[in-house]
Amino acid sequence: MNYEFHKPVMVNEVINNLITNKNGIYVDCTFGGGNHSSEILKILNKNAKLIAFDIDKESKENLKKIGDERIIFINSNFKFIANFLEYYNITQIDGIFADLGVSSHQIDTPQRGFSTRFNGPLDMRMGQNNTNNAYNIITTYTKSKLKKIFENYGELYNSEDISNVILNNKNKKIKTTLELKELLLKNLKIKKTNINKFLAQVFQALRIEVNNELKNLEILLKKSETLLKKNGRIAILSYHSLEDRIVKSFFKNSKNLEPINKKPIIPSRDEINLNRRARSAKLRIAEKTK
Repeated sequence: MNYEFHKPVMVNEVINNLITNKNGIYVDCTFGGGNHSSEILKILNKNAKLIAFDIDKESKENLKKIGDERIIFINSNFKFIANFLEYYNITQIDGIFADLGVSSHQIDTPQRGFSTRFNGPLDMRMGQNNTNNAYNIITTYTKSKLKKIFENYGELYNSEDISNVILNNKNKKIKTTLELKELLLKNLKIKKTNINKFLAQVFQALRIEVNNELKNLEILLKKSETLLKKNGRIAILSYHSLEDRIVKSFFKNSKNLEPINKKPIIPSRDEINLNRRARSAKLRIAEKTK
C-alpha cells in the first residue's frame, strides 16, 4: 500500500536551484510521499546517491513506487543528519532539501489528530516514536508554558485566555480534537469569520511544540554549514512565517552560506489553483561559499 502524502510543491523550482552536480550526494530531509525525491533522482546520474529522511514510518511504504537503488531511506528525524551521514561514511554532500509542510496524508488521517476538520485523538506526532503528544501538553504543561506556546508558535493575541480555559477544564479529560475545539469556542469570544484561522493557529502551536519543529530546523541549518561541499546548496520550503523568518535570518547571517535569492520563490498562480496547499509556500536557497 502506498500513502499519498501530498502533491509536491514547486518541483521544478527546487530541482533547478538545488542540483549543481549530477554525480553528487543529496539529502531529502522530508521524504514523505517520495515525490521530490523521485524528481531529484530523475536528474541525477547512475553513480549519484540520495539519502532520504522521514520520521513517519508510514512514509517508507512510498519507497516501493520509486524502486531505485541509489536511495538510502532513514526512518529518523533530520536533526540527526550528521550522525547518519557519518554512519554511512559520508563526510560532505552536494545538496540538502527540506519540505517543512505537514503532509496531506497526515492531515487527512483523523487518527493522527492534525486536522481541525476531523475528530481524532489529540496526538499530532509526525513520528510514531515521539513520546510527547498534544494531549500530554494540554494536561501537564503549566500556564506560563502553555501561554508561551500559543503566543510564540501560534502568534495568538489571547494566549493567556486560551491557557486559562484549558487549565480550568483539565478535569473534563479533553482527549479529542473535537473536544478541544468545542471547549475553546464555548469559552472564548471568537468572531465567526475568524474561527477557522483561530483553530488553525491553536493546532499549529501544539503541533510545533509536539514535534520540536523550529528547534529541529535550526539544528539542520547549522549542520548544513559544515556538511555541504563548497558550491553545494540547501533549499528549504516553508509554509508559515515562523519557519521562513528562521531560514531567512540564518542565510543572511551565515558566514559560510550565501542566499541565491533575495526574495523567496513562491508558487505560480496556476500551481496554487491546482494545489491549494501550495498557496503559502516559500522557497529559499543558499549556496556554500567557503
